[in-house]
Amino acid sequence: MEKAKISSSQLFILMVLFELGSALLVPLAIDAKQDAWLAILLGMVFSFVLLLIYHKLYTYYPDLLPTEYIQKILGKVLGIVLAFVYILYFMYDASRVLRDFGEMLLTFAYPDTPLFIANALLMLVIIYTIRKGIEVIARSGELLFIFMYVLAVAGFILIVSSGLIEIKNLQPILEEGLFPVLKVVFTQTLYFPFTEVIVFTMIFPYLNNPKKAKVTMLCASGLSGINLAITMLINISVLGVDLTARSQFPLLSTVQSIQVADFLERLDVFFMLALVIGGFSKISVLFYASMIGTANLFKIKSPSQLSYPIGIIVLFMSLTISSNFQEHLHEGIGIEMFFIQIPFIAIIPVLLFLVAFLKNRRKQKA
Repeated sequence: MEKAKISSSQLFILMVLFELGSALLVPLAIDAKQDAWLAILLGMVFSFVLLLIYHKLYTYYPDLLPTEYIQKILGKVLGIVLAFVYILYFMYDASRVLRDFGEMLLTFAYPDTPLFIANALLMLVIIYTIRKGIEVIARSGELLFIFMYVLAVAGFILIVSSGLIEIKNLQPILEEGLFPVLKVVFTQTLYFPFTEVIVFTMIFPYLNNPKKAKVTMLCASGLSGINLAITMLINISVLGVDLTARSQFPLLSTVQSIQVADFLERLDVFFMLALVIGGFSKISVLFYASMIGTANLFKIKSPSQLSYPIGIIVLFMSLTISSNFQEHLHEGIGIEMFFIQIPFIAIIPVLLFLVAFLKNRRKQKA
């Protein structure tokens, strides 16, 4: 492990930026139609159960990285295999987020630029930051957090003052009952983005006050959930359900609609900056977890040596995981959610917790 420490406030900021990350880009929970905001809030509440499981595993092995305590729980051979698969999962998730933001930049700002160039430039900045260590990532997060929230508050004020909000677009609430909303919760919002914070189990050992980890994690998820619910409320009230569902990036479409006093318009460039901040933070955390996990698993003394090889792998994965953006979205909502996210975020951690709980109970009895 790197000899560094971060505060609970820095962890809180990193988690909020991580969860907002790519979730701000997509029409989150739009399958619940005008009740998308409710599906997001319920997903946030139910995710607390899994977050507490992640935290309990950390309390059993407070000084170990997950790549180490998985081996203690399952045995060396099976533990090494599963730890390596989790590292691959973090790298795959980073590549998907990188693809999201590369596509956004090309769609709204650089239509003639190759996707490789946009992704490579963002990856170079991330590699530079990652090589400086977790403390620099945390300090960068503090600065970017302030900038992002200033833009968010300004955007909210401008949207309200533009008279774009139509409350009728949010009605009727629960038109088809609660079941469609719960279906979206247990197939989408429970896993994306809230329980993706399983990656922070790789960062918990760096906390200077481990006792605050649980409260910090729950508060960060709570704030993120409220922010995402408000964002979808605004998107649907401005664009309507149908247009929000058809839009690749509904928040940017909403911001493009802002027009105040016939002169204040075309503000999407500023909000693209806020979205890139979220993407940068999310990719950085996933990248860092992959790097220290690999270094720990293969006994590499200097994790920063791995930054360029892993960066190149993530970059080329982002270009090759799908042939176009529509295919990329389809894979993310369907194939990835059921075959990658649910096992790695829910099923395997619960099984690890049960085995660790039984082992810990035996030790206490002994």
